[in-house]
Amino acid sequence: MAADIFPRKKPANSSSTTVQQYHQQNLSNNNLIPAPNWQGLYPTIRERNAVMFNNDLMADVHFVVGPPGGTQRLPGHKYVLAVGSSVFHAMFYGELAEDKDEIRIPDVDPAAFLAMLKYIYCDEIDLAADTVLATLYAAKKYIVPHLARACVNFLETSLSAKNACVLLSQSCLFEEPDLTQRCWEVIDAQAELALKSEGFCDIDFQTLESILRRETLNAKEIVVFEAALNWAEVECQRQDLALSIENKRKVLGKALYLIRIPTMALDDFANGAAQSGVLTLNETNDIFLWYTAAKKPELQFVSKARKGLVPQRCHRFQSCAYRSNQWRYRGRCDSIQFAVDKRVFIAGFGLYGSSCGSAEYSAKIELKRQGVVLGQNLSKYFSDGSSNTFPVWFEYPVQIEPDTFYTASVILDGNELSYFGQEGMTEVQCGKVTVQFQCSSDSTNGTGVQGGQIPELIFYA
Repeated sequence: MAADIFPRKKPANSSSTTVQQYHQQNLSNNNLIPAPNWQGLYPTIRERNAVMFNNDLMADVHFVVGPPGGTQRLPGHKYVLAVGSSVFHAMFYGELAEDKDEIRIPDVDPAAFLAMLKYIYCDEIDLAADTVLATLYAAKKYIVPHLARACVNFLETSLSAKNACVLLSQSCLFEEPDLTQRCWEVIDAQAELALKSEGFCDIDFQTLESILRRETLNAKEIVVFEAALNWAEVECQRQDLALSIENKRKVLGKALYLIRIPTMALDDFANGAAQSGVLTLNETNDIFLWYTAAKKPELQFVSKARKGLVPQRCHRFQSCAYRSNQWRYRGRCDSIQFAVDKRVFIAGFGLYGSSCGSAEYSAKIELKRQGVVLGQNLSKYFSDGSSNTFPVWFEYPVQIEPDTFYTASVILDGNELSYFGQEGMTEVQCGKVTVQFQCSSDSTNGTGVQGGQIPELIFYA
């Protein structure tokens, strides 16, 4: 923070001015006259440069930043800017340099330009969620690579299903392949959440096509169809078109045929896509024939189901057993903590079932981080009396960040006796992911690292 970079020092002839006040002054561009011998307050060139940030003192250029009606006039110092950016060096000292006192930059957000200047002057990176994309644009435009990398790291850290589609679009625009790959990982694993997010409707047509074409999209096709219609509605508004079925189909264009309508469940098609009005009568008839006829008609729609993602299973016990007095369920909680070394998406848990023949269980599963519930679901599963594990799923996969412990819990209601795990491992290598386990204080039914329930974590990586 500013106060850490610029330690407070009192000037020889003043008791009220501090480095922090100067820094705040420059943020707001009050342009107060510094105290006499202000240079003596700061022992390093870095700190003295920081005083010049957004300061008219000795400024030899000004920038009018922002679109018409939203501009901000910001002071600059050519030497400092040229040292921080090769673009500014060429602008001020190159062969084609122009001697201008004022430079207009209509395509950069003022707050983003200030964030870039703060890095150049103060060697300080100050990013915010609402301006980081604009700051990345500015850093790319003026070739400030370390700031651009910091922006990408910020975006990767804050990446979620809610913003993954928008960030995918931006990452392609900014040519950031690592960020693009991260976005695809989130979109694939949490496809239904991503498609239902408000941000999905803000993407450009090219990004829409790439998502609809995605083979590993982990979503029901009816969800893909509904998301495409939602996008089309917003796109009509962007193009000032009336919200009609015809215009929705018009803005979707050939992208409509990337939706794999013939792979929908018949009920989803009959009650959803067939009655949406977007399909022509011939298309609707042909798709119904595709479902029911032995001789299937040719379709323009892709008729092969998406591959989706194959879930991985992390099994933490080396053996299992059953006894006449274990494992009982009386509303108590079985819980374990775990951490991973790479980002994954927990889709559900594998649980043991009855050791006394076939039985049905009711399971309330929950995933928490530092006491905050990230996902939970109440469902039933049927066990066949074997020592196999039986999957219980969350409604949507839950994103898990590396190097942080999460708590997996389940409350079971069903047959009194079940199998339980033994010889538990504190660390398990599952593909490219390393999972660590530790006991949870939430566990009131005996489950721990060495034995108990929740033998498997089911995840996408």
